[in-house]
Amino acid sequence: MADIAAGTSAGTDPVRALAPLTVPIFRALWIAALVSNIGSWMQTVGAQWFMVEQNSSPLLIALVQTASAAPVLLLGIPAGVLGELLNRRRLLIWVQSAQVLISAGLVALTAAGEMTPYLLLVLTLLLGAASAVQLPAYGAISAEIVPTRMIPNAASLSAISVNLARAIGPAIAGLLLFRLGVAFVFALNLISFAVFLLVLIGWRTYRPDPHEPEGFLAATRAGVRYVAHSGVVRRIYVRLGSFVVPGSVLYALLPLIATDQLGLGSTGYGVLLAGLGVGSVAAAFLAPVVRDRIGPNRTVFISSAVFGAGTLAVALSPVIAVTLPVLAVVGAAWIGVVATLNGAVEAFLPVWVRARGLSIYQMVLFGSLAVGAAVSGVIALWIGTVPTAAGAGVLVIIVAATQLAWPLLSTAEKKRPTAPLPLAENQGADIDMERQTLVLVWYDVTAANRPAFMDQITLVERSRRRTGARTWALYQDRESPQDVVEVFSVGSWQEHLQQHATRPTQYDDETIRASSEIADSIAVHHLVQIDPDQTPRASSSTHRRQHKKQEKPA
Repeated sequence: MADIAAGTSAGTDPVRALAPLTVPIFRALWIAALVSNIGSWMQTVGAQWFMVEQNSSPLLIALVQTASAAPVLLLGIPAGVLGELLNRRRLLIWVQSAQVLISAGLVALTAAGEMTPYLLLVLTLLLGAASAVQLPAYGAISAEIVPTRMIPNAASLSAISVNLARAIGPAIAGLLLFRLGVAFVFALNLISFAVFLLVLIGWRTYRPDPHEPEGFLAATRAGVRYVAHSGVVRRIYVRLGSFVVPGSVLYALLPLIATDQLGLGSTGYGVLLAGLGVGSVAAAFLAPVVRDRIGPNRTVFISSAVFGAGTLAVALSPVIAVTLPVLAVVGAAWIGVVATLNGAVEAFLPVWVRARGLSIYQMVLFGSLAVGAAVSGVIALWIGTVPTAAGAGVLVIIVAATQLAWPLLSTAEKKRPTAPLPLAENQGADIDMERQTLVLVWYDVTAANRPAFMDQITLVERSRRRTGARTWALYQDRESPQDVVEVFSVGSWQEHLQQHATRPTQYDDETIRASSEIADSIAVHHLVQIDPDQTPRASSSTHRRQHKKQEKPA
C-alpha cells in the first residue's frame, strides 16, 4: 500500500509528542479534561453496572452507550455552527454548567432510591446532548491555542486524556461500586464536571478569532457543503465510520462478556476496562512516532486489523489471564485508528470551517458508536453475546482489508494557509449584502489548450463548491466556441466576499490561478439578485443586444 500522507506527512521534522503541553492554557485545559473524563468513565461504568444490578436485558445495557452517543447525530451540525459563530469559551462554560446541574439531579435521584433503568437512560441522553454541543467547540479551541504543527499531537494528547481516564476511571469505579455504591460514583462525576467548569471560568485571557457574521442556516449549509465536496475529509469520515460501527460492539458488550463469559463482578469488569485504557494510553504516546515513521495510512490499516483480531480473541477467550493482555492490545489499536484520523482531519480543515467540520467528525464517531451499540444489543438477544462479538471482530478485519483498495487521500500538495483571492475595490458598494449572487467567469481557451483546461476546471469546481458555491455549471458560447463560461451561484453577496477573503486556502488560490493561466484571457461578472417587487415589466418588443466582455479581476 502506498505511503500516502493525511494530515502530517511522514518524513517531515517530527514534533515531540508532549510539545502541546508546553502551552500553558492547553496544559490547564488538558488536565481539567482528564479529570472530567475520569468522572465520565466512572459514570459509564456506574450506569452499566446499575443496569446489571437491575437485571436489565442486554439491549438496555448496550443502550447506555447509545444514549451517550446518539445526541451527536441530532445536534452535531448545529453544535458545530454554534462553535463557529459564538465565543467558544462562553459556550463551553454554559454547557459545562448544564452538565453539572444534570449530574446533580442524577446523584440526588440515585441516592434517594428513585432511579430506574429508563430514567437513567433519559439522564444519560441529556448528558450526551450537552457533550454533543461541547465537543466541536472544545476540539476547535484546542486547535486554536497551539501552533499548527502541534495540532496532530494535540489530538493525540486529547486521546490520551480520554484513554488515561479509561484506564483510571473504571478501575476506581469498580472498587467504589463494591464498597460505596452507584450514587457515590455518580457524585464523583459531578465533582469532575465542576473542576472543568472552574478552569473555564478562570481562563479570562481567551480572545476569539475575528470572523465575518453569518446566518445560522447559511453557516450550516456552508459547513455541510465543504465536507461534501472535500474528497480528503470524506474519505477520512468514511474510514472512521466503517471502523467504529463494528468496533464499538466490543465496548458495548464488554459488561456481558465480563459477567457471562468470564464470571466476573464489578471489580473484575473495572479491571478489564483498565486493561483497555492502559493499552490506549501507551498507544497515544507512541502514535505520533509510529505515524511519522510509517505514515497515517499504514498506521490506520495495521491498527484496524489488530483491533479486529483482538476483538475476536476476546470474544472466544474463557479466562481473564488471556483476555486482559489482549484488551490492552485492542485499546492500543483503537487509538491507532481514531487518534490518527482525528489528528489528520484537525490539521487539514481550514480555520473558517474547523468547528463545523469537527462537528461532522463527531457525528460520524458517536453516531457510529450509537448504531454499533444498538445493533449489537439486538443481535446479542438473538444469537448471544459471544457470537455477536466474534462476528464484529471478523467484520473489522474485512474493513481493514478494504483500505488496500481505498486508502486515505494524499494531502501533500494541498497547501492549507488562507490565501485571499483578489476582488475589485469597488465591488460590493451599494449592494444588499443578503442578495443571492451569480458569478460568471469567461475564459478564452484555444482548441489546443482545451483538454488541459477541462482537467483543471474540474478542480476549480471542487474549490468553488467547498468555499460556498451552491450551484456550478460550465457553458460554451454558441457564437464564439472558444469562449467557455463558468457560472456559479452563492447564497449572498456577503458569502461571496467571504469566498474571496477568508475561505480559500493557498491550494484553492493555485488551483484557480492555474485555470486562468491556461486561458488567453479571462473576464468576470457578478450579478446580484433583484427584489421581485423591483423587477421591471418586460416590453412587448424584443431586440438583440451586443455584449462586449470587459476585463475584470478574477
